[in-house]
Amino acid sequence: MATLNYSCSVRQGFNFEKDRQVLVGHLVSITIGGNTLASDITLTDPTNYSAVSAVGVISGISWQGGYADPVNIACNISNENQKAVAIMTHTSLSQNDVEFVFNIYAYDQNAKVYYVAFSSNSGSTTTVMNGLVFKTGGDLSLQISPDPDDEVVSPLNYPMYIGIMPKQTAQTLNVAVSQSDKFVKTWGVTVGGS
Repeated sequence: MATLNYSCSVRQGFNFEKDRQVLVGHLVSITIGGNTLASDITLTDPTNYSAVSAVGVISGISWQGGYADPVNIACNISNENQKAVAIMTHTSLSQNDVEFVFNIYAYDQNAKVYYVAFSSNSGSTTTVMNGLVFKTGGDLSLQISPDPDDEVVSPLNYPMYIGIMPKQTAQTLNVAVSQSDKFVKTWGVTVGGS
């Protein structure tokens, strides 16, 4: 099983520069335990340079590639969202459902353009992934830093980490290795009767 692991530039995510060709990631939306974080950061879509709203800038995302393996996301979010996540980590979440949308952008050296390398979306269709906060030893894999990140000072942003297990339904994650070479992988397994 091939592991997917993308280490993205937080600096490029917040302050996109056309002449820098590094990985960029957007956490477009996320709802944790019924709490929807605000899409309050304006970022640049590297594929067309348009402005997009997002919850956060992804610094890293990984997935072991197995149907039941969690998707692990490290990202930087706003001060308002930091407070919301901090409350979640200090109170017991009555439900640990997660709905999320993300895009990882890479640069195609041959085509000289950015393309979507790893995503919940299929083309122009926005697809919301459904999962559960991953538990390790009874603890939820949800962490938020009390201190702002010092790599990008403005806007004020805070590192967050979440591990997300798939719900018991087959979903697809979209992967590409160039602008033209794309494939889908299954995340989650549909269990009969559910």
